Parts: sequence; C-alpha cells; structure tokens
Amino acid sequence: MARGAYLLNLGVTPYLEALELQRSLADAVLQGTIPDTVVMLEHPPVVTLGRRAEEGELHLPEDAEVELVETDRGGKSTYHAPGQLVCYPILDLTRHGQDVKRYCRDLEQALVQTLDAFGLTAQTIEGLTGLWLTPPPRKIASIGIHIHKWVTTHGYALNVDLDPAPFTEWITACGLEGAAFTTMARELGRPLTTEDVRGPAAAALEQVFGLTFEKPPADAGLPHAELAVSR
Repeated sequence: MARGAYLLNLGVTPYLEALELQRSLADAVLQGTIPDTVVMLEHPPVVTLGRRAEEGELHLPEDAEVELVETDRGGKSTYHAPGQLVCYPILDLTRHGQDVKRYCRDLEQALVQTLDAFGLTAQTIEGLTGLWLTPPPRKIASIGIHIHKWVTTHGYALNVDLDPAPFTEWITACGLEGAAFTTMARELGRPLTTEDVRGPAAAALEQVFGLTFEKPPADAGLPHAELAVSR
C-alpha cells in the first residue's frame, strides 16, 4: 500500500538555503511531524565538495561566477546549475528497508525509470558512481547522499539541459579523469526543461518507494510549492 508523502516542487534555490531546508525537513520527518518529503529544485551555479573530495580536484578559473560549498553528502566534487533537476528525498529509511545499499539502488532505479520515460536507457557502471548512457560511457546523473538516524538528505542531480563543460573543465568531477558528461536535451536532440522532467521523476519515485505524493497543507509551515506529479 502506498504511503502518503509531501512533494515540494521549488524553483532555482541557492544551495545553502536548500541545505538548511533539508535539515529542517529531516528533523521534522525524524520527529514524525511530517511524512516523507521530496524536494525538487534547481540551483544557481555552484560546485559542492562531498566528504570524499580531495585536494587538486578543483580547477576553477579566477573569474568563474560560481559558488563553492563544502557539504556533508557522500562523494567527491560536483557541479550544479540551472537546467539540472536536483532531487532531495527526505525519507525515513525505517519505513524503506533500513538498508543503505538498497536505498542507493532504489535511487538509481528511480533515475532509470525517469530517463526511460524519455526513451533514454541509463545504467550503472561497476566502480563508478551515478547513471550513465553507453556506449561510449556518458554520465547523465550524479548521486550523493547523507543519512542520519536513518533519515536521508541530499540525493541526485539529473542533467536536463545545461552546458556540461564545467563538469570537466572546472573540476575532476566525481574523481574521474577524462569522463564524458551529457544531458537529456543533447541525447534527444531537442530542447528540454526541468519542468518537462519533474512529473515523470516524481512518478518514478512514487513507484520505486511506494509513495503517493500530495501537496503539503497550508498550515504545515513549508515553502509554497506546486505539485509535480504525472498521473
């Protein structure tokens, strides 16, 4: 039986503002005052350094108009910008198997289903993070999570339509030398917006995690957001 959950469908949101929102939502989910909650948004240009980031990964030009933020998610350095759909599931894993590896596989499966809705076949590659199109290997989505007391924060970033050059020119993204990055729009050969992708992305999360998204009530004290569910 599907479990009710909130979906916050936000616009372009500064990274630190979104991080603070995630933490407050995680506290509320942990305390049981709100159900599982998923946040979908975009970020202004920002490079984030995960817990496994190493010295020498960054090659930012001095005039690069990009924020640099250290964060508590897993993984190395990555890049966010408008045109990338970022999804932050705030889930209580005691309701979803209490298994970190399973949660990562489920996130991957949600991405696979999202891309499949557009006729794109994505997969994981042994020893590499995120989702890839092959051949040749082209990274289309990144995954980085944090779990505290079995409540998840952070999540995935799906490249919809943005310039992928900073992934390789500004950083050794995800620690991969010479990795190729791509976008949904590039692969489909047509323009695409995050608005086009939010519905299928939400539907995939509903299916994989057994959720039914609903709009938070006005008195829940959460940011105003439109429901983005494709039915």
